[in-house]
Amino acid sequence: MKVVIIGGVAGGATAAARLRRLNEEAEIVVLERGGYVSYANCGLPYYIGGVIRERAKLLLQTPESFKRRFNVDVRVKNEAVEILRDQKQVRVRRTEDGSEYSESYDKLIYSPGARALRPHFIQEDARIFTLRTVEDTFAIDDHIKASGAKSAVVVGGGFIGLEAAENLVERGIKVTLVQLEDQVMLPFDYDMACILHSKLREKGIDLRLSGKVTSLRGEGSGVVAEIENKGSVRADIALVAVGVAPETELAEKAGLALGVRGAVLVDAHMRTSDPDIYAVGDAVQVKNYVTGKDSLVPLAGPANKQGRIAADNIAGVASVYKGAQGSSVMKLFELTAASTGLSERAAREAGYAADSALLFSPDHATYYPGAKNMTLKVVFDRTDGRILGAQAVGFGGTEKRIDVLATAIRAGFTAEDLTELDLCYAPPYSSAKDPVNMAGYVIGNILNGVVCQHTWKDVEKLAKDENALFLDVQTRGEYEAAHLAGAVNIPVDELRARMGELDKSKTVYVNCYSGLRSYIACRMLSANGYRCSNLAGGIRFYKVVAEGGVYDEASRHLCGMKNQ
Repeated sequence: MKVVIIGGVAGGATAAARLRRLNEEAEIVVLERGGYVSYANCGLPYYIGGVIRERAKLLLQTPESFKRRFNVDVRVKNEAVEILRDQKQVRVRRTEDGSEYSESYDKLIYSPGARALRPHFIQEDARIFTLRTVEDTFAIDDHIKASGAKSAVVVGGGFIGLEAAENLVERGIKVTLVQLEDQVMLPFDYDMACILHSKLREKGIDLRLSGKVTSLRGEGSGVVAEIENKGSVRADIALVAVGVAPETELAEKAGLALGVRGAVLVDAHMRTSDPDIYAVGDAVQVKNYVTGKDSLVPLAGPANKQGRIAADNIAGVASVYKGAQGSSVMKLFELTAASTGLSERAAREAGYAADSALLFSPDHATYYPGAKNMTLKVVFDRTDGRILGAQAVGFGGTEKRIDVLATAIRAGFTAEDLTELDLCYAPPYSSAKDPVNMAGYVIGNILNGVVCQHTWKDVEKLAKDENALFLDVQTRGEYEAAHLAGAVNIPVDELRARMGELDKSKTVYVNCYSGLRSYIACRMLSANGYRCSNLAGGIRFYKVVAEGGVYDEASRHLCGMKNQ
């Protein structure tokens, strides 16, 4: 059996290695148009920032190492230019000299990946870059070294845009980041993304949200980005990171069935409409595991799994891909930001009766030195309590909690199931009730009517309601540092004795710093016949989201916020 694989990196290289482990006799040929077959795609921004110092560290396998270990014929700088299905051949061009040849196959794996989008308004210029391949990375690094660039404009606020911005800053370059939408990181809800906005600005990045770039061109000694109704930005270099599109031109030309955004349609075995051709990675349409709807998930984890599954099926091992839920994590300076499943916005758009719980929880026991809080948002279905998604921003242990919640989503867990999880505990690592357990308790309280909650979005409207009474149960010092306009301050430990000061005919909207003491206050008030609601996330979250306050790393003081 002869298997030809178009494309290396995550999906193709994984498929080649897995296939060899299952079949020692198969002839395996990998065609890669670039100069590198298997490299650390997600590590590319960190080479620009100097975190990864050696170019060789980015290369996971070379053609020579693949040959020695797996007996795979890897041909770099060999571009597949046509799939001839009737003849079961691939027409190949050697990129160094332009010569062509044909390669036959019994089975074909199509793994070309995705290309970085380069909108029409972006001029071709040596100072305007994309960041998708090893070659892109080295070109950016070489240009900065040669030109001494001191400023950059980054267009796009997704994974690549943010990681590139961080690493350019770490290299001493002044960065302006322009994002079309009103938030970065679209897998996150707006309120959670505001924490990232705070960090970007704290690090000196000029963040331009809701900025539509209409022109990006070279001019003089640098580049100019024109932003609709918002002037222009000048810099020494530009990096465009506005997303990717599946590379499916060969598949389309070959007549393979296509789906969402032109991605290749595959079944659960990663088989295309041609039974002898499989497709994996960023170029294929998959099912969203939570909703069951068709989607694109251009991430390394799914690509690796799909490559393995395609190889399994070619080798006669029945294996299926059940879909992706988009679990991801990124480093943004000192912060870790992670998510899985559906955001609250996406869940509602998908038709769920979605709600969310917000927690501000320490990563480990507070009495053990070094504890820092994380903001955890868990999205659930109000009809049955099923967990639909989660987002977290914090420091140590942030991605651990999202990984647990990703597993819970895969298992179809409800909030009650979260409370029953038996998770590791020792003071340096967690608390006896882990933040994931606590999320289950909070959701349970919401579903069972133990507490009502309102969010940062409701505050402005409630402030105009004559029947609303704001109660702040922080300490007097915390209240003086930051509070909602018109809020009455009664510290929670004084509330029982002073409850008579509150007008029982009004609904009491309670807040504290994080939402925990205000929950306790709500229970006191409810037991005494008051109508009340808890501000989800507390005053510190409201200030970050509604007023652009600072997400303080000490997790206690509302530094630089506007006092009211």
